[in-house]
Parts: sequence; structure tokens; C-alpha cells
Amino acid sequence: MNQKHMADDRTIVQAMRKDMDSGFRLLMKCYGGPLYWHIRRMVVVHDDANDVLQEALVRVFSHFSKYDGRNSFRAWIYSIATREALRHLGRRQGKTILSLDDMTAIETAGMEQQEYFDNSDAIVAKLQKAILLLPAKQQLAFNLRYYDELPYSEIAEITGTSAASMKANYHVAKEKIVEYMNNND
Repeated sequence: MNQKHMADDRTIVQAMRKDMDSGFRLLMKCYGGPLYWHIRRMVVVHDDANDVLQEALVRVFSHFSKYDGRNSFRAWIYSIATREALRHLGRRQGKTILSLDDMTAIETAGMEQQEYFDNSDAIVAKLQKAILLLPAKQQLAFNLRYYDELPYSEIAEITGTSAASMKANYHVAKEKIVEYMNNND
């Protein structure tokens, strides 16, 4: 996420502590779009992503008093969004919540019908399908690093694993994507 044109996390946290409503509007201005796309890459369907985003933001708002500042604010809100997306996917599969360990890649059969997937460009569509075929931890590591440009330390905070593990997941994901791109015409 490019924060050159946005308030930094410290400013957002201070604003929320001073006046929750105006601080939350600042949070939405800075993170609404990036969180939506983070969730969208996990749940695929636009309407589901909007619902999950709304639930995640309600949790951020209602649990803000528990944010202690020890970890990155961005990692904290992305963790909440990730858990909400996993909860949604779990309900869709008949479970209460999925963990990253038991979550399987989202089925790609219906992805052509989603406007998120740019099927007008065959290479982009192929990349999107390759990402969706990855195991969940690799998908998450790849998406957070490649699209959101987060450092491995924050990805580790979001996923509850080590930075080394997320770096390994990212590099394995990248290799699998390259292999898929080269072997599927």
C-alpha cells in the first residue's frame, strides 16, 4: 500500500483515540480500498467481499480499545480482515471458521463470471487462476507481498507465523505460479 498520500498508522490511531467517528473515517479513507481487495482476493465474489469488509470494520471499531500498539496497526486490521474472510469461507463450506492450515484453494470454476477477474487479458486471467490454485498460506503470502507490498514481518503478524515461514511460502508460491504460467496454455 502506498502511504505517501495517506495518513500514517500513528495518525489514524491517535485520531481514533481522540474522536472515534472522525478517526474511523480516516481509517476508511486509508484502508477501505486495500482491505476490500485483500478480502476480495480471498473470497472472490464482490458481494461477499463487501459483506466481509463490513464485518471486519465493525470488529475493528468495536475492538479498537484492545489495540495496544505493540504490533503494527496495519497488521492488526489485516489480521481481523483475514479472520473474517476465513470465517466467511468456513461458513460457506459448512464449518464455523477455517484456519489457514485447513483452508483449500478457492474453486476456480466460477471465476470467469466475477468482474474481479479480468478475462479480457488471457495472461492476467491465467495468473489469477494460478494464484487461486495455491494452498491458502501461499495464496495469502503471495497476495500480501505482491499486491499489498507488505514486509514479511507484517505478513507474519497477520498470519500468526514467522517471517521466515512467510518468506518461504511467498517464494514457493512464486515458483508454482511461474510453473503454472509456463505449462498451461
